[in-house]
Amino acid sequence: MNIPLFEGLAMFKKTGTAAIVADDHELFRAGLAEILRRDLHFERVVECSSIEEIVTVLEEISGVTFMTLDLAMPGMLGASTVHELRCAYPSIQICVITASDKRDDILHLLQAGVHGFIPKALGILEIKTALRRVMGGQIYVPPVLSMPIAEEPIAMRGGFEPGAATGAKDAKLSPRQKEVLSLMAKGCSNKEIARKLGLAEGTIKVHVNALFRSLGAHNRVTAVASLAHAIELPALS
Repeated sequence: MNIPLFEGLAMFKKTGTAAIVADDHELFRAGLAEILRRDLHFERVVECSSIEEIVTVLEEISGVTFMTLDLAMPGMLGASTVHELRCAYPSIQICVITASDKRDDILHLLQAGVHGFIPKALGILEIKTALRRVMGGQIYVPPVLSMPIAEEPIAMRGGFEPGAATGAKDAKLSPRQKEVLSLMAKGCSNKEIARKLGLAEGTIKVHVNALFRSLGAHNRVTAVASLAHAIELPALS
């Protein structure tokens, strides 16, 4: 049984692990909510169709541990909205499920702190598998990010130019990513980086994952090696 937004609020205040499914497409939203209840065993699922409704739910209830977001619903401003939600509610796992599969969108959202990016074009079993991975602590990204840009379908390239290099010299890193990379180069673990930068360990994992994907690196050693000679890393004590 679906729980409409306001009818279900009182039920969440006392007990239960809760999830939010946010999408302005009613049929897709209802189907995804059913997956969370039946297959992923959430006790309560609240459906929202806008960012405003999400904020209302989060202000009224406790116990929300998981949230799915669509990029096209009212009030959604992409990575900036996700970043605000992550900062305000750092304990909630956020997974974007959307029609976009552009590399730029995926990387920007990873940098904003999402725990997973799932294209709606995936099949039901693939979506279930992706959701389980995120709930298990992994960062899920679609296979397109593992493809060299030269092999990637043109429609998925977003703002990248055809044939653009993925090497270190072409990497555009944010100041925060450079800080993370600098500490990686010193051999710090994700937990140590999180402590030094005053961030959640899950956020550091997202930054590290985004670095790997944008550079085409497969581990910390190759990421640091490919960038160390190409950019000036900040000095961190």
